[in-house]
Amino acid sequence: MTPLRALSVTSELFPFVKTGGLADVAGALPAALAPEGVAVRTLVPGYPGVMHALRAADVAHAFADLGGGPARLLAAQVLGLDLLVLDAPHLFDRPGNPYLGPDGSEWPDNALRFAALARVAAAIGQGLLPSYLPDLVHAHDWQTGLAPAFLHYGGTPRPATVMTVHNLAFQGQFPATLLAALGLPAHAFTVDGVEYYGQIGFLKAGLALADRITTVSPTYAAEIRTPEFGMGLDGLLRRRAGVLSGILNGIDLDVWNPATDPYLASNYSAARIAARAANKAALQRQLGLAPRPEALLLGVVSRLTWQKGIDLLHDTLPAIAGAGAQLALLGSGERALEAGFTAATRQFTGSVGVEIGYDEALAHLIQGGADALLVPSRFEPCGLTQLCALRYGAVPVVARVGGLADTVVDTNAMALAAGAGTGVLFAPPTREMLEAALGRAAALWRDQATWRHVQDRGMATDVGWARPARQYADLFREAVRERALAHAPAA
Repeated sequence: MTPLRALSVTSELFPFVKTGGLADVAGALPAALAPEGVAVRTLVPGYPGVMHALRAADVAHAFADLGGGPARLLAAQVLGLDLLVLDAPHLFDRPGNPYLGPDGSEWPDNALRFAALARVAAAIGQGLLPSYLPDLVHAHDWQTGLAPAFLHYGGTPRPATVMTVHNLAFQGQFPATLLAALGLPAHAFTVDGVEYYGQIGFLKAGLALADRITTVSPTYAAEIRTPEFGMGLDGLLRRRAGVLSGILNGIDLDVWNPATDPYLASNYSAARIAARAANKAALQRQLGLAPRPEALLLGVVSRLTWQKGIDLLHDTLPAIAGAGAQLALLGSGERALEAGFTAATRQFTGSVGVEIGYDEALAHLIQGGADALLVPSRFEPCGLTQLCALRYGAVPVVARVGGLADTVVDTNAMALAAGAGTGVLFAPPTREMLEAALGRAAALWRDQATWRHVQDRGMATDVGWARPARQYADLFREAVRERALAHAPAA
């Protein structure tokens, strides 16, 4: 059977450029989809980290002017990924965060940068490359939201389009005066097109004009159709509910494997769980925590933002330290939260350890060394850290929202009596409920036999990509089939 050809277009791709879970998903899905008969090529901007990884590349196309300068489309195979790299130095050859300048502000030309990426994706879908015509264009988040729009307004035939929302909070809204500069026709600026409260909405455009919409968990797919979680787009999403699906994320089971993880001080498995203790000791040493094996060590790997509930966690620090527990935190984000947690390392010396920034090795060590993993998010489309925690035997303590509710089974009394439960869930996301959840976790920790059973069930949970990949492949085929019927001439 001829594989379905899918062009994935993304602004992040692990291991080349990453600010969050989008990069992990975009990097893992191609390999997961291959056994399902879906051949994925990934279009990604030519950031410095991407260009550095290219050992050899062919020039697939040259643009005399793309968004204010010349550009090339490079084709390469890197680390098992089939890449199309948009080499446009005037747009993407910038250090650091792909969206923010050195001062932490958004690059002022972000609209032009990511419109150019979307225009190239659409052009490929319409036959830019004679040797490659995708059956489907899969766009990820606001940065690529205009790809379905360019294809919609570009006439037919065209490939099917799927828009995946990884986080509805980031929408990409820009002034209406940019319409022509972005390459959009005047008639696109309507409520049914790219217009959004008088501006151009990149994500809104993708949600309105893609053939199918997916988000990264079934619960989040339901939540975003409500005013509480819909971020102003709930009305549109309710109207398009018939083409909206929630497909849980997975994690790369080769990258996240405690039995082989090179970042751990001690490799282990569910059958060799005692070997995990060496990672806890190593984590305590690295973050300046007291060497107390009996203390409940709580781990956090997160952006330090209001969305993630990190302010609630900060407010619980006196209760955590007062109960004799410890906290190991890795992350960056809002300056006030960074400063607050940094100060807490001095206020609660030996009980709170913090690393501001992101460090892949430390992220793995926290998963392999913390006893519990905290995710107190106010909303969470899916979350990946709790999936890693399940695999690594770090019991998740999470808010009952979005994908957290879909992936963690609460260890309430009835669940424990039935031999079920993989973590602790709480709602609503408030300091009081978080403290209550931490109290439940501490009670579990004191009963080490029960704690081991919870760990075992978590480590046996299927958190890989095989099942989600089957769901994506089925959805892709349905979208392609429906698009083909729409193109078919009338009888």
